[in-house]
Amino acid sequence: MTQWNFYFSGVLCGKFLEDDTSLMVERLDEKTVQWLPKAPLTEESDAFFKVLCNRSMLSFFQHRKEYESKMSSAPEVFVTENGQRFQARRGKAYFQRDIKFPMDLFHQGGVIFAVVMSGRDYTAVLVKKGMERQTPVALWEQVFPGTIADGDEYQPGPCFPIRMLGTFQVPTRDGEKLATDVYLPVDPIRTRFPSVLVRTPYGKGKGAEGYFRFLHRGYAVIIQDVRGREDSTGEWEPQYHEIEDGDDTLNWMAAQEWSDGQAAMTGGSYLGYVQWAAAASGNPHLKAMLSSVCAGSAFVDIPRRGGCFNSGMLAWAFAMTEQRMRPDLMVRDDWDEVLNIRPLKDIPVKALGHEVPFLSHWLKHRDLDEFWKMSNWQKRYQGGAVPALIMSGWFDDNGMGTTEALELVKNWPKGSWKAILGPWMHSGNANYDLHKVWLGEDALRYDMDIQCMLWLEHFLKGVDNGIEKTPAVEYYTLGDNRWKTADSWPVESSKVCTYYLQSGSASAAGTGDCCGAGLLSAQAPGDSGVEGYVYDPENPATHIVDMSENELEVPEDYTKEEGRADILSFTTPVLTAPLTVTGELRATLYVSCDCPDTDFVVRLTDVDENGWSVKLADGVISAKYRNSFEQPEYMEPGQVYKIPVRTTKISNTFLPGHRMRLTITSSAKNFIFPNSNTELGFDSQERRKANITLHWGGINASCVEIPVEE
Repeated sequence: MTQWNFYFSGVLCGKFLEDDTSLMVERLDEKTVQWLPKAPLTEESDAFFKVLCNRSMLSFFQHRKEYESKMSSAPEVFVTENGQRFQARRGKAYFQRDIKFPMDLFHQGGVIFAVVMSGRDYTAVLVKKGMERQTPVALWEQVFPGTIADGDEYQPGPCFPIRMLGTFQVPTRDGEKLATDVYLPVDPIRTRFPSVLVRTPYGKGKGAEGYFRFLHRGYAVIIQDVRGREDSTGEWEPQYHEIEDGDDTLNWMAAQEWSDGQAAMTGGSYLGYVQWAAAASGNPHLKAMLSSVCAGSAFVDIPRRGGCFNSGMLAWAFAMTEQRMRPDLMVRDDWDEVLNIRPLKDIPVKALGHEVPFLSHWLKHRDLDEFWKMSNWQKRYQGGAVPALIMSGWFDDNGMGTTEALELVKNWPKGSWKAILGPWMHSGNANYDLHKVWLGEDALRYDMDIQCMLWLEHFLKGVDNGIEKTPAVEYYTLGDNRWKTADSWPVESSKVCTYYLQSGSASAAGTGDCCGAGLLSAQAPGDSGVEGYVYDPENPATHIVDMSENELEVPEDYTKEEGRADILSFTTPVLTAPLTVTGELRATLYVSCDCPDTDFVVRLTDVDENGWSVKLADGVISAKYRNSFEQPEYMEPGQVYKIPVRTTKISNTFLPGHRMRLTITSSAKNFIFPNSNTELGFDSQERRKANITLHWGGINASCVEIPVEE
């Protein structure tokens, strides 16, 4: 009989016993850390492991012999009977392609000895007993050196039992009650613990098992429903109360008899946002943050990026329209019809059958006023540095939130922040392929949870593990498909280079049959000119996403879309040497328009030898907010206006034979609601066509500043 051990973030929590006729499982009772009775592995018992790592152990064992049979001839790629595709990596593993949450099969001579499974901030490993040190499980000895417990079982680090102290109603300064679950490690020596706080709008009981790894390592875990969600009182107003509520919660925690007065926070997306909100309060008890894909301020990130109104966030908003999250409301086959409803306030009633108060509030506050400023953690930040481990990806649809975090921390003391930026979507460290775009065999990391634990051990327990001395930035460059390091952001090896938009024949620019073809060049044009297009809000250009997937920044092929008459393209000549771009772009457009308002959407794409144009970064802005989000300034016909557009972050090497392209248009269906080209912008039943002229050269030199690595 063969024993396979299952580790989640270094904690042994499952044993699988396999022979020719049976497959049994022993599961750790995570609260008592005692082993439950051995039983057959069924779909029901497999669910425990699915919750932790989003993969099925039962499915692996059902397919293991087929995998090994396919591996026997050492192919570069093999495909199973049910369509699973695996690719070889350096003769040591086969990793799964074309799927979110893949399995990496480690083998020796075609015999599998381990399965490695990464996620946003965890790694799970299924490994044959005795071979743990040949897998990422061994990396945990960096965190907890020399600790192997339980006889002959390999267990790096402590594994304390867990006690749920209960659910408490944490009072806020204005009288609301925040439902809060408190879990404590059972430590025979200590009675006071550093804490890890999770504040969530998705339900404090949902996925709580994923945070038990902190309890096992000696941290109290506090999971709270934010105001107006699940069992907490008050009105659900996304982001509005989180600075004050986070401050009140941290103060409450520090006053409890089980607390040593020190707290960290963890989580992603909204759970990342609330960390920065709490830090903005200047609370003295917050000692560390594990910030994943954090949301930012409304007009820089979602829902009002660039002053536009993000239609792409409606799937999330629909799921959050009731007291408890309804993920089923995110999946629809009529999104085209829903997004065309006007006025926008009618969307919830017609699509869901009822009003959604927070959406109504958002629509009432058209400009950047005090309502929106309440939720801007970057501008409201007070106090000093809170050690922050910042994790995000180039295709994270809250990536601008991470940009704001990086702006905030750049002058903090060395060692007080660290960023890990991968080729990932909002879901994080979970794909080798994004919408058929290959990210490279090293796109996933096996140490995200280890980095997090090192951070907590150092900043909450004072362990001298050196994490604060590691490079401030670890980032992944597409094209080269490799990880790199830097000591600052923007990276110190980059230089801002200006590329100018100008006329140029399609053959000169190498743009093929792209409409509105122009040249993108590091040389300023010797003359000046204009390019124009007509934007019709009844026929908007498409931002290529699957609305139900709820991922808004995927790297898709825009080749066909760029053939539209309302998209201008400016492309470099074919590159003869590699060109690496790392950072965000800032475009400056000089435009004229016969309407008082319109939007501008810019995209950076990588065009390969076959003309395939893949989006890497993008930016949007409503023209009336060109100078300020607080005070709209409308355009007049015949005038030339300077329009700044800031893009998302990227690190990409444009390979020889490729070209770099910047496209400009005025709409992005599925991402922003089409601008009506009237003073009412995105929320008007009247819609006008806009005649838009882009000026280039001379005093109106439209250009883009690009950070190029030297």
